[in-house]
Amino acid sequence: MTFDYDLFVIGAGPGGLAAAKKAASYGVRVAIAEQEALGGVCVNRGCVPKKLIVYAADFALQNQIAHNYGWSDCRSHFDWTYFIKSVHQHIESIHHSYFEQLQQAGVEFIRGYATFTDAHTVEINDRKYTADKILIAVGGQPIKPDIPGIEYAITSREMFHLPYLPKRLAIIGGGYIGVEFSSMMNAFGCEVTIIDQDEMILSGFDDDIRLGVQEALSKRGIRLIGNSTVKEIKYLEEKLLLTTTGATRKTIAADTILVATGRAPKTKNLGLENAGVELGEKSAIKVDEYSRTTAENIFAVGDCTNRLQLTPVAKAEAHAFVNTVFGKKPQKVNYEQVPSAVFARPEAASIGMSEAKAREKFGESIKCYRDRFQPLISQLTQKDEQATIKIVVEGESERVLGAHMVGEHAADIIQSLGVAIRKGITKQDLDETTGIHPTTGEEFLFMSL
Repeated sequence: MTFDYDLFVIGAGPGGLAAAKKAASYGVRVAIAEQEALGGVCVNRGCVPKKLIVYAADFALQNQIAHNYGWSDCRSHFDWTYFIKSVHQHIESIHHSYFEQLQQAGVEFIRGYATFTDAHTVEINDRKYTADKILIAVGGQPIKPDIPGIEYAITSREMFHLPYLPKRLAIIGGGYIGVEFSSMMNAFGCEVTIIDQDEMILSGFDDDIRLGVQEALSKRGIRLIGNSTVKEIKYLEEKLLLTTTGATRKTIAADTILVATGRAPKTKNLGLENAGVELGEKSAIKVDEYSRTTAENIFAVGDCTNRLQLTPVAKAEAHAFVNTVFGKKPQKVNYEQVPSAVFARPEAASIGMSEAKAREKFGESIKCYRDRFQPLISQLTQKDEQATIKIVVEGESERVLGAHMVGEHAADIIQSLGVAIRKGITKQDLDETTGIHPTTGEEFLFMSL
């Protein structure tokens, strides 16, 4: 049978774009379909705009300590409307760049929502396209809990389109999205409250990291309500009233409520049943170690599957898929030592196993080296800022299983340790390494029990 394309990609987020361009480099005929803007969640309402807001918030935090470094106090004003307009202009430039990259690679871009009619055919805007192989890279979407009044709350998607800064922001969920927005908005002068069902925020991270970030946010004036859930939301007299239940039962007034309770695969209404593609838990597409679905010619990568929901992981899965199918070089993705970061202030980052996961797997052979100290930048101020560093090691060799940090440049430092940890670095290797002084990163080279 003759097909229109060798590969048809559904979704032009990080995974889909990476797969399309990589496949085109092998000389195959590729098309990619996207209903919304190029770049997916990461570029349009995730990683990129979020990091730009972090930078904007950093100026506010630096102004708070500038007088300790000899700068005279001066009044300044933050223009949210101007800033967000600049962010959207930058995102538009990224869209243009991606479109040019697709054109240069010879990839056909099709605007519209794709649905399967069979395993080799998708329909977009009443037109059918056939392909030998099809890749699903549709990503995920925010989850809203089923509680009365939830329609008054927004998700991270709408946070980037707020017409003005709220005076009072309530955040439902203490994961990385909720924590990051709490930090940014607090720096802009918003009164922020986080409600989380766990006692500590950032579930899934090492407990020392969770504690370090939580204590720092509390010192900055962010209110944390743990072991609690939201019972209902009401709109009354031009304000929102959020009622909590659990360990803490009270009513909180807010101008804006952000729901940050997680994300789910965006797999509804794709017609997957017409193609023989099965779903697993939480509507995630079932895939094997080579990203193949239950249909032999259909593959899936990124947040629509049940693996790690991170942009670099989606790209890695996409490249592995293309190399396997079109490059004839079978390739799998290693998910064991993938770094992750929380771009709050203080910043947090991790790679490898947490202490709890390591003890679960290796038992009593686990040792942990940790240190808390005041970073140099805060030593001229009255702020009690504390950085936390920690490594988890195993056995007599003290092979490093995980590294965790809270503090300035945590993401870059942990990223730099990533290659070494994947190569089996030991505690002795760290001890024998000469550092750069004075830096926070050098503290990893002087740790003791």
